[in-house]
Amino acid sequence: MNISLPDELRDFVEEQVKRGYGTSTEYVRELIRKDQDRLRLRALLLAGAGSPPAAPAGATYFKRLRSRLRAGRATGRRG
Repeated sequence: MNISLPDELRDFVEEQVKRGYGTSTEYVRELIRKDQDRLRLRALLLAGAGSPPAAPAGATYFKRLRSRLRAGRATGRRG
């Protein structure tokens, strides 16, 4: 795939490469990955907004959650 850019955009990409990206291809790949992540997050947020309300998260919920986290740390599990 070849992409043609106006001089201003080409110069911008070249500047980004100088700032830490190995090549212009790596820079474009990173932009595409970030856009994919953004679209996935948007889809998840829309799905969440369209889902029925859950039970409120009260003090008991957070107490159980903290206990689960502590138990996971004690056994060396992550998650």
